[in-house]
Amino acid sequence: MPRIPLTLTPHGPALAPRYDARPAAPRRRSANPYVRLFAAPGAKAFTAGNLVARLPMGMFSVSAVIMISAAYGSYALAGAVTATGLAVGAVVAPWTARLVDRYGQARIAVPATVLAVLGHLALLLCVRAGAPAWTLFVSCAATATTPNTGAMSRARWAHLYRDDPAARHTANAFEQATDELCFMLGPVLAAFLCAALFPQAGTLVAAALFLGGVLLFAAQRSTEPPVAPRTRAGSPLRAPGMAPLLGVFLATGAVFGAMEVVTLAYVDGPVAGPVLALQAAGSCAAGLVYGRVRRAAGLGACLAAMTTLMTLPLLAATVTRGSLLALAGGLLLAGMATAPTMVTGMSLVQRLTPAAQLNEGMTLAVTALLGGIAAGSAAGGWAAEHAPAAAYGYLAPPLAAATALLLYMTKARRA
Repeated sequence: MPRIPLTLTPHGPALAPRYDARPAAPRRRSANPYVRLFAAPGAKAFTAGNLVARLPMGMFSVSAVIMISAAYGSYALAGAVTATGLAVGAVVAPWTARLVDRYGQARIAVPATVLAVLGHLALLLCVRAGAPAWTLFVSCAATATTPNTGAMSRARWAHLYRDDPAARHTANAFEQATDELCFMLGPVLAAFLCAALFPQAGTLVAAALFLGGVLLFAAQRSTEPPVAPRTRAGSPLRAPGMAPLLGVFLATGAVFGAMEVVTLAYVDGPVAGPVLALQAAGSCAAGLVYGRVRRAAGLGACLAAMTTLMTLPLLAATVTRGSLLALAGGLLLAGMATAPTMVTGMSLVQRLTPAAQLNEGMTLAVTALLGGIAAGSAAGGWAAEHAPAAAYGYLAPPLAAATALLLYMTKARRA
């Protein structure tokens, strides 16, 4: 029978410690930055809720256009109603974000989401009942309280990894890829639901996903950034360098808006959607790859690359004389510069914005981007209609990108 080593303690004999045992091997840290990113407690839970809440952002406009045009027989009315919602939202969003910074994400995002969902449901009921057109505008304007779920998610990453710039870079890349994925899949899902079920199905499903996702996201209180002490600081617009940077975001948004409208006008058919989606696919893939690099490129380099790559669709449309395959390839490559540009730009916004106003600062950047998309859509539509050939409409995106680069080099970089 083997002898069991004992040692005397104040409470009697006990097993003696073994000094020949090998120490436990330390856990090996993963080399994948995305694995390390989601190792933080609660990160997977709030990301899941945010993904569910963010998908409807690409569904609401398409669903509204299909629903209104089917009931009223007017795409002009449908476009005007959705444009009104975007315009009012651009004004209200920074105020909603300021309340989020002041009182916390859960306390503001949930009631703001409920109000926005009620606006979408009111729009649905007005369309269903054939109400006067003015009621559609009022209902759509009521959706303006929609909180910026992407900004709230980025704020959580910034809080979790406030002392780790590399992790924040990876998080910003992941969030940008998520944006591209949601705005690529959302319209497809909305169009399918409206066509396969009934015209209001897209709005109903989007509202349910939005409310459920925000409730799930807000329930993850352990990762919610703490409310910073109230200060007398004014708008983040007053932060040094912020205003010129928002001008860069405005011009960058014009790139996206012009590219979308010009492509829809040039392809003009059911293939336009899938061809255009390749730009978002290229951006999504590039964003995920960009998140793995240890040293991020400067915003000037990203804007220069975007300006260069945005000429590829123009070359594909003019040199190949309308080859859809060449155009698809050009859009895929052009999209690969947009995510790195947005990731680097959002990182600059986070750096320039005071910590107590982070949601408001990022929402201002998104608002500038949306304003640029609206301006780019108008410019792209004019170019597609008045250019000597439809292919020359593709001049608008690289010109907008060059404007963003010029603004950065002359204004934002010096700030």
